[in-house]
Amino acid sequence: MGEILHPRNPVLIVDDEYYILLNLSGILKSNGINNIITCQDSRDVMDIFSRTEIDVLLLDLTMPHLSGEELLGQVRERYPQVPVVIITGTSDVSTAVSCMKFGVFDYLVKTIEESKLIATVSRAIENQELRRENISLRNHLVYQDLEHADELSEIVFQDDRMKAVLLYVESIARGTQTVLISGETGVGKELVARAIHDISDRKGEFVAVNVAGLDDTMFSDTLFGHSKGAYTGAGQERKGLIGTAAGGTLFLDEIGDLEPKSQVKLLRLLETREYYPLGSDLPRRTDARIIVATNQDIRKAVIEGRFRRDLYYRLQTHQVHLPPLRQRPEDLPVLIDHFLHQACREYENSIPEIPAGLYALLRRYSFPGNVRELRSMIFDAVSRHKSGALSLESFEQALGTGGTLAEKGEEDDFLAVGSKFPTLKQATAFLIREALARSGGNQAKAAKLLGISAPALSRRLTRDGSA
Repeated sequence: MGEILHPRNPVLIVDDEYYILLNLSGILKSNGINNIITCQDSRDVMDIFSRTEIDVLLLDLTMPHLSGEELLGQVRERYPQVPVVIITGTSDVSTAVSCMKFGVFDYLVKTIEESKLIATVSRAIENQELRRENISLRNHLVYQDLEHADELSEIVFQDDRMKAVLLYVESIARGTQTVLISGETGVGKELVARAIHDISDRKGEFVAVNVAGLDDTMFSDTLFGHSKGAYTGAGQERKGLIGTAAGGTLFLDEIGDLEPKSQVKLLRLLETREYYPLGSDLPRRTDARIIVATNQDIRKAVIEGRFRRDLYYRLQTHQVHLPPLRQRPEDLPVLIDHFLHQACREYENSIPEIPAGLYALLRRYSFPGNVRELRSMIFDAVSRHKSGALSLESFEQALGTGGTLAEKGEEDDFLAVGSKFPTLKQATAFLIREALARSGGNQAKAAKLLGISAPALSRRLTRDGSA
């Protein structure tokens, strides 16, 4: 497996002194920034730009042939999207002001502190990644089309909110920043994490681990591994899951349950990309992308002191929230069909008919276990199936022991065979109540469901005394 290059496009370092190029590139590479081009002749820079997309330019000001200031003007004119970090041997204020007028990203004076150099270049790389993600997201919003149907094929949906979530997922998938996925148990957080990995084209493995219930020692050993003899029974070295995920993605589920000591270690890993195996004094670096997930309200956990605020800030660069199944009833038909075909393949059954009333029954269920619970229901029904349509009884039994069913009034079945046919006023009132219920009381969303304007809905509610 080849080394993963970071960032996606090279960092170009331009300086006429060879030892400076060697020193700067060495510092960057030792800190995980390994996609680097060096150039000792400033006259070659524009040719490099014409052949290669550059992520960051580190530029010396004092050079023969073509000065750094002249070169800066050309780069800013033709490649304004590239952040330029000026490196100079003098701390002249007028020169710094002149460079800032050209819109340089930062200005560093030799000899540069290693930490300052790494921090500056890392910020410039993050700036480029966010710029690309913003462009991708803007294109997605304009064209409203998913580009990675194969990678997203396991995430079955029809609801517009899920489509919006997946459009965002596509726009951030190729970056390197940490992703925080939130949502109730069973909504498909690991499926989304795996889709991000697949879209990213990372060459390493997708490695998933549930950290709930791991004490600090077990967390460190599981993720970071240990050296031989680190503790009694450690007869050989173990590289840990972060090592297994090299060049790939590490997915940490139930991150809200992480112990305080483990939270500190995870924060260090995210900030420095370094970790210490148990029993070792030598740090190791990782190029794995880290995705975390939780079914908890992390902001509430921060307020209550159960989760570190600085770790939460580090995790929230990209946040993906998956809505519960009860808030997207439009997904029920496609999910039922998807799981029905899956179950029939597994049990080698022919596809049965869906019983009348199943959709209506499931739409009124709260689904505390979300999509995972629905899948279990379908598989259970297919395993019991003999002939004809699926039995509604198995679903009724599952619903009786699971979440809650909404109270069923006469109006819920106002179009059922044998019931009294409703008046237009009764039907309209029912549709308005149903739209408001599905939209959580949001009149603008309810009006969209009804196909009318929000002011028209507001007038009708006021007129009928329902507002």
